[in-house]
Amino acid sequence: MAFGVKRAELEAFKEQAARGEIAILTHYWLDARFPNSKTVTKVACSDINVLKAWGKKYQLPDAYIDFGHDHLPHFDLFGEIQLTVLKNEAKWDQIERFHLEGEKHD
Repeated sequence: MAFGVKRAELEAFKEQAARGEIAILTHYWLDARFPNSKTVTKVACSDINVLKAWGKKYQLPDAYIDFGHDHLPHFDLFGEIQLTVLKNEAKWDQIERFHLEGEKHD
């Protein structure tokens, strides 16, 4: 189950990916198969060669690409690789919004 994103954000993500660009979206997610993960970052692109080349930057095997949703191939990222990718891709808003570095205390 996914939650924590607005429809406009999801649509923008899909449109960017459909244009053959790398699109990155993080959302809250609950799945019994991954009890230690509360969020997932999806990295999608309709151009499979662009997506594979992007994945190689992070040593993500082509076999990790999920082809099962909306004809939009994507990687699902959790945990350490999720945070590494978001930092390297300068997605600070997603890191902060989903508290991926823990709660900040003033």
